[in-house]
Amino acid sequence: MIPNTRPPVQLAGAERAAEPRVMATVETAFPGDRRPRRTWERWSIPISLAFGLGLWWLVVVVTGLPKFVLPTPPEVLLRLLDYWPAGQLQLHFEATIVEALIGGVAGVLFGLVSGYALAKSEIAEKLVGPYLVASQSVPVVAFTPMLILWFGTGLASKAIVCAVIVFFPMTINTMVGLRSVDRGLIEVMQTFRADRWQILRLIEAPAALPNVFGGLKVSGTLSILGAVVGEFVGAKRGLGFLVNYAAFQLDTPLMFVGLFCLVALGVTVFSLITLAERRALRWRTRGHD
Repeated sequence: MIPNTRPPVQLAGAERAAEPRVMATVETAFPGDRRPRRTWERWSIPISLAFGLGLWWLVVVVTGLPKFVLPTPPEVLLRLLDYWPAGQLQLHFEATIVEALIGGVAGVLFGLVSGYALAKSEIAEKLVGPYLVASQSVPVVAFTPMLILWFGTGLASKAIVCAVIVFFPMTINTMVGLRSVDRGLIEVMQTFRADRWQILRLIEAPAALPNVFGGLKVSGTLSILGAVVGEFVGAKRGLGFLVNYAAFQLDTPLMFVGLFCLVALGVTVFSLITLAERRALRWRTRGHD
């Protein structure tokens, strides 16, 4: 037998040298894969918004519904322009933002800590898990009056409602992300005598970031929902209070103004978290360069 004297290093070097040519060939063969998608994404939101408004206007015109049942988009816009100079809409907007921000941040922090504890301790999961499930089995509207009775109709009760809603999805996503880390990487770090903080910072946290950001996206929108639920039950300001007040007064255009403000707030929060996710996970796209 003639031994194979070709070293494996040369083969690996050849593969690495050929890889850019292969990628260039693929990009040349499919030159339009990314550009149409980016163009479509650039105009997708305006097209979808225009289609939705046109369909809404068409339904009102065809059915002939009165203004107090379903107003047209121009009537909602006129009500917004009429209500804006009074300055009340800005106050309602600020109140909801503060409640959602304080409660959301508190719920996210507690969710991160509890998710880490549950991922690292089976005993903690068995002891605390049933309480987590029980907290989500009861609708938040059911215990919101109790929280308002205990903490009043001010900021504290609304922030607690937001934190309770945000806490569960953040805990579950953090726990799932930490448990998805490759055990072999942790064992390699342990062989180099890395402590728990170094393992968390270098291995577990980067690997769990996609799940954590997924929990943040859900938590960001749910925090606004929690603020609105608290304002429905008892409040003197806030977008939820505005919607409830407008419905009681049969001022449907003003109610739509409050609803669209909530939609804009939710989309803004979701977009900011998505932008932060892209920047934080940029290393994943560079890992193969």
